[in-house]
Amino acid sequence: MSNASGRYTKSRHCVYNISYHLIWCPKYRRPVLIDGVDKRLKELLNEKAAELDIRIESMEVMPDHVHMFVKSNPIIPVHHIVSQFKGYSSRVLRDEFPWLRSRLPSLWTHSYYCETIGYISEDTIVKYIEDQKKV
Repeated sequence: MSNASGRYTKSRHCVYNISYHLIWCPKYRRPVLIDGVDKRLKELLNEKAAELDIRIESMEVMPDHVHMFVKSNPIIPVHHIVSQFKGYSSRVLRDEFPWLRSRLPSLWTHSYYCETIGYISEDTIVKYIEDQKKV
């Protein structure tokens, strides 16, 4: 349950504010997140976030990378969050868009970027992600 400002979340045993800025890219950083793939990817990531009880604060899909600002709880390791997002979206997108299979041996690289975000810099990260499409 979140407090009125949305900054903290309270569970049975703790109060927390766990936020991550996540970035990952398609294999070889190919610009394949286009022509409907981008829109479908956002839907899939929202589905998986709801399943994991993770809140997506901000998300932008660029042709060759994904930016997300998410809030999680302390029992879910960040590597699990990213692997769930990447694994689920790869499986569905490669089924729904067969041309992705012919262009790439796998949809995503094995690596990703993760940064923990404190309350002070939340607005900065959200603005940065939202401004990605404006560049």
